[in-house]
Amino acid sequence: MSDAYIKNVVEAALLAAARPVSVAELLQIFDESSRPQPKEMRAILAALAADYDGRGVTIKETATGFRFQVRSEFAHEVSRLWPDRPRKYSRALLETIALIAYRQPITRAEIENVRGVAVNPEIVKTLMERNWVRVVGHRDVPGHPELLGTTTEFLDYFSLKSIEDLPPLADLKSLTDLNLQLPLPVPADGTAESGDTLVAENLDSGEVAVVPVVDEHSDEPGLEASSDEDGDEDELSAPGNSASGLVAAPPSDES
Repeated sequence: MSDAYIKNVVEAALLAAARPVSVAELLQIFDESSRPQPKEMRAILAALAADYDGRGVTIKETATGFRFQVRSEFAHEVSRLWPDRPRKYSRALLETIALIAYRQPITRAEIENVRGVAVNPEIVKTLMERNWVRVVGHRDVPGHPELLGTTTEFLDYFSLKSIEDLPPLADLKSLTDLNLQLPLPVPADGTAESGDTLVAENLDSGEVAVVPVVDEHSDEPGLEASSDEDGDEDELSAPGNSASGLVAAPPSDES
């Protein structure tokens, strides 16, 4: 079986799956007698990705496998295929998922300590219903509060292979589309420490815009402490470029 044939089969499989497909799954579609080795499969995937350089789509590796994805520079136009208004998330929800992603494992009390307001239970419920957040353990203190962490679905949605692929603070400092502020410690030299960044607006179309953490000494207005009683009703629009683009299939109708 030639490499060209294997590459064509893999290409067809990724298009047909419309979801991330792992190397192990790709290997299983071949007969045992002609099945390539994992190392060979990864080389074929790399060659296939190179074939799509400069094209409208790319092959992206996420936490659970490889998938076709629309390049970010074309996401705005392609999103018009789905005219429904994309879901936007409230400031409170975005700050909560950002803290969980960068400071996990983290308790609700620790989130409240950073944000200065009580965590609306509906926000955590929404994140769990989207399967972006799960309980990963319990803190060994009185009451044994739940420890929250992100899931592989969260990584897939944001086109990340692992949590280490989250952008560092230094990469976000130059972005000023939104003036959100959280009291996360920022070193005096402006360099990033592990966990000191924020992600932000994501849209159901698959676009992701990143919200910078504003230095507490910045002239930009911060986010005033307020309750989360409004839940997701306080919508937030995020201008700027898409960080991950769209998957090559219509977005699922998730609630």
